[in-house]
Amino acid sequence: MGRKIGLAGIIVAFVLYATEILSPKVPLAIIPQLWTLSSSDYLSAVGLDSGWTWLGMLQHGDMLNMLGIAILGLVSIICYISIIPILLRKKDYTYVGIAVSEILVLALAVSGIIHVGE
Repeated sequence: MGRKIGLAGIIVAFVLYATEILSPKVPLAIIPQLWTLSSSDYLSAVGLDSGWTWLGMLQHGDMLNMLGIAILGLVSIICYISIIPILLRKKDYTYVGIAVSEILVLALAVSGIIHVGE
């Protein structure tokens, strides 16, 4: 269900962006010029910060697209959380440890604490 919501969100956001129903933060006309840039150079060129700052810009079609992507990323964490009780009932403690480790790694990645390539 979560993947369907995330995918639908991405599709709706793209339509809103491509039709400019929601004004884009980065105009469509300059996107081809930016394709060759690294992510840090892209962010500098368009005046964006890295991390979760896009949450404050959901009124823009291109930033709204990030919400669907974030939902898709959250689905993995929800799935790991949901299997832990099953694994505990089966006394599969090794797999519980792996699931908890996966949750911690994904949460750390999402947190923005670690910055790579900046």
